[in-house]
Amino acid sequence: MNVGVEALFTSALGLQPPWVVEDVKLDVQGKRIDFEVSCSGALLTCPACGAASQPVHDRLRRQWRHLDFFQFEAWLHADVPRVACASCGKTTQLNVPWARPGSGFTAAFEALALALCRDLPVRQAAALLRCADKQLWRRIEFYVDQARALESFAGVQIVGIDETSLRRGQHYITVVHDLDAKRLLFATEGRDHQTVLDFAADLEAHGGDPAEVRHVCMDMSAAYAKGTSIALAQADISYDRFHVIAMAIQAMDDVRREELRSEPEEVAAALLGADPKTRRNLLWGMRKNPVGWTGAQTTAMHWLQRSALKSARAWRLRMALREVYARARQHNNAEQAASDLAAWTSWARRCRLEPFKKLAATIKERLGAVVRGMLDHRSNAFVESMNGQLQQAKRAARGYRTAKNFIAIAYLRLSRLKNLPPHPFSAAATVG
Repeated sequence: MNVGVEALFTSALGLQPPWVVEDVKLDVQGKRIDFEVSCSGALLTCPACGAASQPVHDRLRRQWRHLDFFQFEAWLHADVPRVACASCGKTTQLNVPWARPGSGFTAAFEALALALCRDLPVRQAAALLRCADKQLWRRIEFYVDQARALESFAGVQIVGIDETSLRRGQHYITVVHDLDAKRLLFATEGRDHQTVLDFAADLEAHGGDPAEVRHVCMDMSAAYAKGTSIALAQADISYDRFHVIAMAIQAMDDVRREELRSEPEEVAAALLGADPKTRRNLLWGMRKNPVGWTGAQTTAMHWLQRSALKSARAWRLRMALREVYARARQHNNAEQAASDLAAWTSWARRCRLEPFKKLAATIKERLGAVVRGMLDHRSNAFVESMNGQLQQAKRAARGYRTAKNFIAIAYLRLSRLKNLPPHPFSAAATVG
């Protein structure tokens, strides 16, 4: 290669003296380009103490994977000096300007890998970059930990707590989101009360104050409620309205299934209908709101409402609870909402449907927090949406090897971290 090409690549790589590109080798057959980088000078500044004009002790051969050059893999090679410092007495290897210590990738390559992993499954990103996915996981964990250490949680006041599954079985991750800033604050294994205590400690470590958290939105988890009462004692708890309605839908489904198991065959046949399409219309009609019914579902639901089946009673209870929430949002009156909800729980306790009796007892026990969730117009809908995105990513990746992987990718995608490396292909700033 001529001197002009070497100077060009020295500038393109952003190298400054004493670092220069002294040779470039292109292997068209192997689809690879190798840059030989050298560090000139026998006297260098000590990396440990900063003393100038210290002698080079020896040089160690190193290589780094860089961003591709057209269709070719690009590699940087250098004999990195170790400086023997007379001032501090240490022999220290010089840090190269294009990569962090100990990494086999350049900083630009790692930045591109992080950008891809925000949107793609890690294994797919690794395939595009032609490297092992384990190498990317190590980089994700390093940069996420580094960026989170610099995050400030000062001023966090309203949080949402929820769980999301890592894999089938009883393996869960607890996630805590800042509902104002719409960002993931904390994620940890488990779903017991200790997870909330761990969040409070992490909040304090990042400049937040647990005493300033004034509102916590969650599902009806006794463990989360216990943890909140201990670690976030100043906060009001509100039970997310979507979870409460979901519990009513689950109770309705339990009634329907139990009725099919226990009632005579003719009742089951009447409930399901002979036509499989009718069965599906009835099933989905019960779960959907009337505004979303199709014509066939409307016909099936009108038949159900005229029947004397327990499933019809369960559906009416579910819709009545939905109406209680609608009135609460309309009138925004705590006393009226509490009265309406108490009337509903009284009906549910007397309905002779065991799933609804249990639901009514649960709501009555937590009446104040449920009413608060009806009126404050906050919910864990954002948290649920983010959890859905994580589950979608997990399915696309066919699962994550460890909980540590799952938590790292959650932070990368949902925490809005400000101190990650910038995208290497971001547009250049416009000059005046």
